[in-house]
Amino acid sequence: MWILIALIIDFLVFLILGQDIALDFLGGYLIELSLSVDNLFVFMSIFTAFSVPEQYRHRVLRYGIIGAAVLRMIFIFCGSVIISRFSWILYLFGVVLIANGVKVFLPQKEEDNRQTVWGMSIVRKLMPVTENFCGASFFIHKPEKNGEGGKKHRYATPLFVVLVVVEVSDIIFAIDSVPAVFSVTTNPFIVYVSNIMAILGLRQMYFGLERLAKRFVYMKYGIAVVLFFTGTKLLISLFHRSISTVCSILFIVFVLSVSMLASMLATKKGSV
Repeated sequence: MWILIALIIDFLVFLILGQDIALDFLGGYLIELSLSVDNLFVFMSIFTAFSVPEQYRHRVLRYGIIGAAVLRMIFIFCGSVIISRFSWILYLFGVVLIANGVKVFLPQKEEDNRQTVWGMSIVRKLMPVTENFCGASFFIHKPEKNGEGGKKHRYATPLFVVLVVVEVSDIIFAIDSVPAVFSVTTNPFIVYVSNIMAILGLRQMYFGLERLAKRFVYMKYGIAVVLFFTGTKLLISLFHRSISTVCSILFIVFVLSVSMLASMLATKKGSV
């Protein structure tokens, strides 16, 4: 449904603003959608680390997406202002994207549960946190230990801690995804709308991906190639060279299709 809505918006952009802007929107949308898959794998690890019951994950993702929409708006429009004044920042974005793309192919350390530690520490500096989940609530009121007069105090729940970690993780991922869309266009409206349309469908995408996560073993490499490509696209503009939006779209679709097909073939044969 969300993909269909994005395509309808792209068609309206085509009718109102023309073919070039519509292609920029489609390119930005595909880049953000592909990089969002990486976000979903991280969200999955966060939910696992905090042992979040499945029935509460919907609520975290819903509020996480609302928060991401607001934070991305600030990030994108601030980025647009900076780029308009200091165009060389795009080359720095290119270096960051290439470095993050290459990093995926380097040996990785085993993941630990550090996100649970720093997530708890951030929230506990602001308010006390309950030991256990309290249904789907982010906050509850309860009396302090040895409290007098029945006075109740506000406590955050571990579910709120999870929401904070998800939001911070999205900000970190925006450092990759937003500059990647800037490789297609620097129009803040197109960058923001393409970003929002991609992340609005994340909640539904998550629960589909959660059941198929073991099948997509090579997706991270496809995403890394997309990062490397978009970083290169930004850097070659330094030498007055460019890659057309149509070629960018075709390349991204090709890379993601190959990585998905390779993943499905590998897991079907049991070779991975």
